[in-house]
Amino acid sequence: MMRRMSDLIISTLAERPELLDRIYDVAEEWPEFMDHDRVANALFYQVARLFPAYTIVATTRDGALVGRGRSVPFALQGRGELPDGGWDQVMLWAFRDLQGDVAPDAASALDITISTPFTGRGLSKEILAAMRHTVAAQGVRTLVAPVRPNQKHLQPQLSMQEYVAQTRADGLPVDPWLRTHVRAGGVIERVAPTSMTMVGSLAEWRAWTGLPFDRDGAVEVPQALVPVHCSLAHDYAVYVEPNVWVRHDLS
Repeated sequence: MMRRMSDLIISTLAERPELLDRIYDVAEEWPEFMDHDRVANALFYQVARLFPAYTIVATTRDGALVGRGRSVPFALQGRGELPDGGWDQVMLWAFRDLQGDVAPDAASALDITISTPFTGRGLSKEILAAMRHTVAAQGVRTLVAPVRPNQKHLQPQLSMQEYVAQTRADGLPVDPWLRTHVRAGGVIERVAPTSMTMVGSLAEWRAWTGLPFDRDGAVEVPQALVPVHCSLAHDYAVYVEPNVWVRHDLS
């Protein structure tokens, strides 16, 4: 699978294995607290190496890596509905299935990341389309995604259910990233209320955010989708991020 935009080349890492050691060349902007999900820290950085056919890379004509998308295959049948545990749970399923040599019947997108100078050019949409194509090419007919809505952080006090229910006059989601998935053929299934979890001491949260964390209860943190819960007595804060399950049928 090789897709060409006017000045970019989009392919799988399996087609371009020489890019494996450069997969993190993509300049990205994530809040520091997002680097402290323990499932991600244990497993995420193995995804490109173990699942190159499910990893998308986008380069300029001169070879600069400017975008990537990672997904993992897993067995959904027999496990019921898509899990409340979202991103973390599907990652655990995928690695468990790989170790157990379980045949996949689904794949889950994990991230689509665009280098900052290349945002706003439709590259995320192109990588999503490439991911749909390459997952189908593996004989897998369902792609799901625990989507992190990219404007939910502007309304942290609103529940994710209420946020997802917001639509435009044309019926499409208000959120741009959810809208991209729906336009690509995805269907919003349900909220994953405990998709990712970041736990740290109050000193760690102060270092991650620059905020004082000097009062009990909910603390609004820039770029967090919901408030972080702070406990002074127990010297910790925890952020439980909800995501939104979107299903893409590829048949």
